[in-house]
Amino acid sequence: MSQPSDGQPAGEAEASRRVFYFNGGFLWQTRVRRILKLAGHDLTLGRPGRDDLIAVWGRSPYAARGEAVAARTGSGLLRIEDAFLRSLHPGRTGEPPLGLVIDRRGIYFDSRHASDLEHLLATHPLDDTALLDRARSGIARLQEAHLSKYSAFDPATPCPDPGYVLVIDQTRGDASVTHGGADANTFREMLYWAQEDHPGAPIVIKTHPETTSGQRPGYFSPKDESTRIRLLSDPVSPWALMDGAIAVYCVTSQIGFEAILAGHRPQVFGQPFYAGWGLSDDRHPLPLSRRGRNLTRAQLFAGALLLYPTWYDPCRDRLCDLDQAISTLEAETRAWREDHTGWQAHGMRLWKRAPLQRFFGTHRRMVFGGTPQPDRRAMVWASQTDTAPQNALRVEDGFLRSRGLGADLIPPLSLVCDDLGIYYDPTRESRLERLIASRARLRPDQERRAEALIAALIRHGLSKYNLGQPVPDLPEGRRILVPGQVEDDASIRLGAGTICTNLALLQAARTANPDAVILYKPHPDVEAGLRPGAVPPEAARDLADVILDRTDPARLLDMVQEVWTMTSLLGFEALLRGVRVTTTGAPFYAGWGLTRDLGDIPARRNARPTLRGLVHATLIDYPRYRDPVTGRPCAVEVVVERLAHGPLPRPGPANRLLAKLQGMLASYATWWR
Repeated sequence: MSQPSDGQPAGEAEASRRVFYFNGGFLWQTRVRRILKLAGHDLTLGRPGRDDLIAVWGRSPYAARGEAVAARTGSGLLRIEDAFLRSLHPGRTGEPPLGLVIDRRGIYFDSRHASDLEHLLATHPLDDTALLDRARSGIARLQEAHLSKYSAFDPATPCPDPGYVLVIDQTRGDASVTHGGADANTFREMLYWAQEDHPGAPIVIKTHPETTSGQRPGYFSPKDESTRIRLLSDPVSPWALMDGAIAVYCVTSQIGFEAILAGHRPQVFGQPFYAGWGLSDDRHPLPLSRRGRNLTRAQLFAGALLLYPTWYDPCRDRLCDLDQAISTLEAETRAWREDHTGWQAHGMRLWKRAPLQRFFGTHRRMVFGGTPQPDRRAMVWASQTDTAPQNALRVEDGFLRSRGLGADLIPPLSLVCDDLGIYYDPTRESRLERLIASRARLRPDQERRAEALIAALIRHGLSKYNLGQPVPDLPEGRRILVPGQVEDDASIRLGAGTICTNLALLQAARTANPDAVILYKPHPDVEAGLRPGAVPPEAARDLADVILDRTDPARLLDMVQEVWTMTSLLGFEALLRGVRVTTTGAPFYAGWGLTRDLGDIPARRNARPTLRGLVHATLIDYPRYRDPVTGRPCAVEVVVERLAHGPLPRPGPANRLLAKLQGMLASYATWWR
């Protein structure tokens, strides 16, 4: 099974033993059953024996059934719970978990008995450099993406003014409270000491998401508010909330754990899994014989999130490591944060609406056109901005689009949504420019991820459209590839500068390189007769040594020493493969010190990222991706895998017919574009 090399799920050694269950939840929670099966625990009904195991859900009321059967039969217990990064919304909404903890000794929140997590934290060396590096990277990723156990909140939601004492409420009667050495009086004690320890400081009580949604009451209510004490039910980021806190008080909430990761030393009034390791001030500590070891933040994180849980990849339907689980949650969280208030789209062709609905309408259906609706965000196809409100975000195809042309109406696997400009327009700043500048320095994990992505793209020969025939035999010599473009494309109109036709580009390349082997690759849309940009055949033969009709551009890049381009994405793909690139315009990848630039480059592009930084911003940070198999938001690595191995979406019959009509009516492009 696919599992991180630094550990295995608790209970994996028991995989050969039969596992029975007596909780109905295991029957209908298909995700839970699937994760357990992949971890080697295929649940079954029946009568267990002494050598079998019985799965129960944590310390829930229903766990008593399995516990009673285990007591009668002598079977072992396998306690199951959600992992510490669960989902967008609490489990009571029906949303399945991203991972599980599978514990043979107890369960992490029950302080009366040691758990596999407590045993791991107490006995594991936790001194492996690679493991701790992964832990530090994991902490940084959670902070940067504002991820928590439940991540359905907007990091832009304002927090109180800094300087407050943060007190964490929980849901009344929660198992982590009742089994964590606490009760209602503990919460009263906590609030009392928060005021005593910090006289004069404002107190902010953060309510639990399930309390805010009306699912379960908390221990505090509006009657606890005063001129000094405020209840905060707004869906703010816990990371942002902790940034403004001068102290954090908690009982057993996971936010206490996140407070440690954020650099706080929380005051802990219960006995949660993160207490007792020298990282918190514990008002009711456990015996030193159980938790007398001092750990670092990275060690605590490594045990709790890298070694203890079993993580699941819902796109590939397999177990995975924490890094992939974070990537999955990042993609799903980004989609929810951007989409949950709803979109109103302008300037969208009819054939694009269904793909856009699948991308942006899963949390609230999109509406197209009409009078602006103030409760929805506005978007517009980037080339149609005159049809939309001024504040509309611009949408365009991403850089790993599909296996086939947009002009053939093949739906995209990636889209970009820009709130500042759009990546191909150098006349104004774009969100991509800011992202590239911000990636001038990368963490080690970001370096590794970008390197792995570059290697995968090269290994699979992937490009934007991923089509074309094999490369024919080429003349020997210093080969320069000149990719043609669509001459009325917005990137040419806005970013090409003085050289703005394919003929002019060929002339410039030949003039500067009289002895080189010039290879001209027409654009696929132009070859298909769908867009303008054809070079007269005689002129092309005079300037180019070889004209590569319908050839796979990604394969060409392995056979050339240089690329000359106006603004083509092929220049970016050449950089990935270590090919020298000369630009005559101002594409998004020019001006950062990675290309030879002959065009007019915006002065604001003064950062100097590495190629890995450029790739991280361009392919990881900027676009959104959708898995064509599961329909879920996904990370770029999933789309790379789909492009390499399939399956991929195809246009429906109506789109195929419309694409043929477009080819027939190419000279009347304004009718259909």
